[in-house]
Amino acid sequence: MSRNPVILAVGAAALVALGAAGGTWWAQRSMSHEAAAAPQAAAAQPAAAAPAKTILYWHDPMYPQQRFDKPGKSPYMDMDLVPVYAEGEDAPAVGVKVSPQLVQNLGVRTALAEKGRLEESVDAVGTIAFDERAVALVQARTAAYVEQLFVRAPLDPVRKGEPLARLFVPDWAGAQQEYLALKASTMPGASELAAAARNRLLLLGMTEEQVRAVDRDGAPVTRVTLASPVDGVVGELGARQGMSVMPGATLFRLNGLATVWVNLDIPEALAGAVRPGAAIVASVPAYPGEKFAGRVSAVLPEVNAATRTLRARVELANPGARLKPGMFATVAIAPRQSREAVLVPSEAIIATGERTVVIVDRGEGRFEPVTVKTGRDEGGRTEILEGIAAGTRVVASGQFLIDSEANLRGVERRMEAPSPGPAASASAGSPRYHAEGRLEKVGDGMLTISHGPVAALKWPAMTMDFAAPKSGLPAGLAAGDAIGFDFVQSADGGFEATRIERKPRGTP
Repeated sequence: MSRNPVILAVGAAALVALGAAGGTWWAQRSMSHEAAAAPQAAAAQPAAAAPAKTILYWHDPMYPQQRFDKPGKSPYMDMDLVPVYAEGEDAPAVGVKVSPQLVQNLGVRTALAEKGRLEESVDAVGTIAFDERAVALVQARTAAYVEQLFVRAPLDPVRKGEPLARLFVPDWAGAQQEYLALKASTMPGASELAAAARNRLLLLGMTEEQVRAVDRDGAPVTRVTLASPVDGVVGELGARQGMSVMPGATLFRLNGLATVWVNLDIPEALAGAVRPGAAIVASVPAYPGEKFAGRVSAVLPEVNAATRTLRARVELANPGARLKPGMFATVAIAPRQSREAVLVPSEAIIATGERTVVIVDRGEGRFEPVTVKTGRDEGGRTEILEGIAAGTRVVASGQFLIDSEANLRGVERRMEAPSPGPAASASAGSPRYHAEGRLEKVGDGMLTISHGPVAALKWPAMTMDFAAPKSGLPAGLAAGDAIGFDFVQSADGGFEATRIERKPRGTP
């Protein structure tokens, strides 16, 4: 069937127009979808990678002096090695920065420095002893025999005037007979000779009272009774019945009990709080709840080298002789007025012998070693006289590891003195240390040394690398030689040997 050419032409034109319109609509739709998706794509596109930090080395925070050139497990602790970055990339402007994970691993605990006063009362334990000022000696004044003893055992109690022993003195008999004969004589000059004989009796040890008894009775006195001069106990018994004694022999040592001493051991750190004349209150287990008042009579000028204590002497009245030598006593020494100061936990103090340091928490993981001047220590707290103010937060646990990290990075050197400049030696002004060890390896400008402990740095025995001395090595020095060497910490945190001395062969 034939078709009308006009109709075909019109239909073709309509199809062309419809296709053009559809293409336009599709293009506009695609463009709008792409425009809408552009921000999302831009947002979804990852940000430019941050520049990588430069890792200097890895270390174990528990042993920061040992460095490793690659990551891995610590040979000392069950933990991964921690990277140490180049200066300025992970280090804060002041102090050292520690990650929160490392703070937790180290067990870091902090405390606030507070204003307060230390209680200066001193409690000490001592032993009751005899009062050595209340000692009396009873001696023989002439050669004699102990005819009878009235006191037969040490520590027997005696009263003043009580007889102790009766002595037979044969030397007195002849001298007294001569004195009585001259006294009764009417010969010329007999009176002068009698006076001389009387003086001889006194020189033989007779008392004036005994000589008067000879004058009164007209008969020789050949026996003498020794009496106690004090109330007390027999501290030492040197006489036995029937024995002979020589002039000056000590027969009895008598200790009085009207007063007793308490000998106290005072810690050296509390010596300044104990002074002669200070009031004390003593108590003994034998009389619970009962107090005995007294005073410090002396602080002896000597410190026991083994216990680092000094001896203080307290004198107590002892009515009724209730306090017995040998008893333990607890003594509270009255406090003196204390001063107000900044107080920190004593465990926060790092004392090296050359300096005293606390680690200050600056926040956001930053810690700074600060040199301080300390005062007294009492009850787990220490006075800070200079260095930090009240309200400062200090590290009370784990501070030694943070201090070691700060030393390795040269933090303290940056804080305490300006940089000496690029032309200055890296070791200028640095502390110098000494160690003994063995040279293991000689490399290109580096030495590997196995050395013993270094107390000043709290280092254990270990093997590590040191920069060779700028002055060179001793002639003939080789691996395996025993050496003694000095070293310093260089500006980059490493360590540089400054002097090496070869030890004789066979030195361990």
